[in-house]
Amino acid sequence: MLTKRMDLSASNTAAERMYYGWWIVLAAFLNLFFAVGVIFYGFPVFYPYFVESLGFTRAEVTQGFLLGFLFAGLPFGILAGTLIDRIGARFVILVGVWLVALPLLFMGMMKHFWQFEILCIVEVIGYVLAGPIANQVLIARWFERRRGQAMGYAYMGLGFGGVIAPVSVNYLARSFGWRHALELLGTIILLVLVPTSILITRSSPQEIDVAPESFGEAALPRENSSAPVISSVGVSQAARSAPFWLIIAGSTLAIGAIGAVIQHFILFLKDAGYSATAASRYSSILLASSLAGRVIVGYLADRFRKAYLMALFYFLIGVSVFLLAHPNSPAMLWAFALVFGFSMGADYMLIPLVTSECFGTASLGKLLALIIMGYSIGQWAGPWLVGRIFDLQHSYNLAWKIIALSGMAGAAAIYAVPFSLRFRSGSKFGQVSTAHPATKVRK
Repeated sequence: MLTKRMDLSASNTAAERMYYGWWIVLAAFLNLFFAVGVIFYGFPVFYPYFVESLGFTRAEVTQGFLLGFLFAGLPFGILAGTLIDRIGARFVILVGVWLVALPLLFMGMMKHFWQFEILCIVEVIGYVLAGPIANQVLIARWFERRRGQAMGYAYMGLGFGGVIAPVSVNYLARSFGWRHALELLGTIILLVLVPTSILITRSSPQEIDVAPESFGEAALPRENSSAPVISSVGVSQAARSAPFWLIIAGSTLAIGAIGAVIQHFILFLKDAGYSATAASRYSSILLASSLAGRVIVGYLADRFRKAYLMALFYFLIGVSVFLLAHPNSPAMLWAFALVFGFSMGADYMLIPLVTSECFGTASLGKLLALIIMGYSIGQWAGPWLVGRIFDLQHSYNLAWKIIALSGMAGAAAIYAVPFSLRFRSGSKFGQVSTAHPATKVRK
């Protein structure tokens, strides 16, 4: 009898070892796979069809999303951050899923550029609600000690979406036509993400009475660390600090460079003489290499200063763009795809880690909303600028040089974050705390 009780106790203990936070990672993986990976990396496959069938220019195919972030991104980003901090991410993601999928269904019927612009604006609102902001806060609320690792696994969804999307979307467009391909994408997103939001996603451990500390999610104090430990601060305090604006500036410049390359890469390769299939294959190679970056950087982020890692990879992003000056060399294209892709794997996932490291998690939703809206404008202003330069010069040469320098400037801004944080650590902003990180409270 005693043996049976011991076996039952051991079985219950084994069952309890499965922390529900890992189900949240799965949900975030799927959200980022479809709402970000498929849309952001797969959508450029449609650009040649828009140019050929609807007569759009290179600048116009990216203008719709730029307008969306300029006019709808910031207000809806602030709204999303506020709602996430107050009622949780679950409802926000569910609404966003519908606003991501429905514009794709209607794009299959569009004939005019004004229709494209309106649908892009709605798509942006869906991206803001169901994309990085909500999922980054989800991971931050469920994980502390293994936050970098969890964020890395979740953002593999974005990477896998990017790997699969160019080839898959190209296949769908060639097999069923680009209009039906858009409709199929919208339908698949609804069928996968709506049940995920309802059945799996939970906004916080408290929502289902889970104690993260029981699963080892209380942060351990770092030994031999000279970095100041910053208490959680509010939005107004953070917005008056240099680290906040350095994060915005650095991420805007570097992610603007990433967006410019991703949105024009297939068009660039087609101009260089590659077929649509070959161009999509190189795009998939680039995004496949980002998967390794996401996993490895996730582990490194739990062990080293996150801002320095972020600066290093932003610098590599900028430097690697210079390799695009040799598009007819397969060796150069492979080198570019591997270096740029691996470094890109650190892009989005390090931003919430650096932000929470600097400001805590009390107002993380609102802070990430402001930061993401800032870099999202860069994410689409970069492609629009490259498109304008190409329309004027019929060449990408000057555009790639500007984009390379932009990435390197972004790296410099992020590199300065720890120094500005240390300089301000003795002021009203972020007094140095000697308390255990798990006991930090908002001031």
